[in-house]
Amino acid sequence: MPGGRLTQSERQQIALGLADGLAYAEIARRLDRPTSTVTREVMRNGGPTAYRADLAHRATERRAHRRRQAAPRDSTTPPQTHGRDPEAVREYEEAFTTLLMQQGLPKMMSRVLTCLYTSDAGSLTAAELAQHLQVSPASISKAVTFLEGQDLLRRVRDERRRDRYVVDNELWYQGTLAAARSNAQLAETARQGVAILGPDTPAATRLENIARFVDFIGETMIRAAEQAREVLLTKPETPSGGTAEPSQNH
Repeated sequence: MPGGRLTQSERQQIALGLADGLAYAEIARRLDRPTSTVTREVMRNGGPTAYRADLAHRATERRAHRRRQAAPRDSTTPPQTHGRDPEAVREYEEAFTTLLMQQGLPKMMSRVLTCLYTSDAGSLTAAELAQHLQVSPASISKAVTFLEGQDLLRRVRDERRRDRYVVDNELWYQGTLAAARSNAQLAETARQGVAILGPDTPAATRLENIARFVDFIGETMIRAAEQAREVLLTKPETPSGGTAEPSQNH
């Protein structure tokens, strides 16, 4: 069934599909599964070039066994807030992590960012991250250092003088400006090549076209970020159709 766990036979079909160079969406269609299920399965088990059905199946069984062992027998695990389904939340976090990995982030950095995005506070300490993700403090330290360097989170001190790692609306705006600056550097480097390779050569023409293209993209990104910034500072409309109010998350 589309909503159930993948079977060993389905994993073998995924492996065959990858070997044939099929896209995740096509493999999912043949299995009558969501594309996100196939994507998550492949990314958490070695990626498209290293995926093996037998190893993936055994790894899934081991993870399920560990979860059963970790579950308290007296059901004292605190419930999710707002009546959330813990299993649905876990599946969503895995899907979000997989998406970030597909976009180029390493796995641990993706897990940390997902954890922050899905927390109601939008900020967690290193200890809270380590506890939620069940990893070492050293892993968290490495991940947050990388993410902070990429302007994907910021560090603040709380009232107890602890470092808290924050994802807020302003980061999206600043991140877009940083991407635009990166485009500008790429355009400048491409134009340096035009002078070196000779303005009338095919290579120089190619580089000049690249420079003009990324210049346009960068300028468009900046204009769009300025125009859309207000979206980050307002709350969505209420289901009843009420007007949005300014957000307190500046």
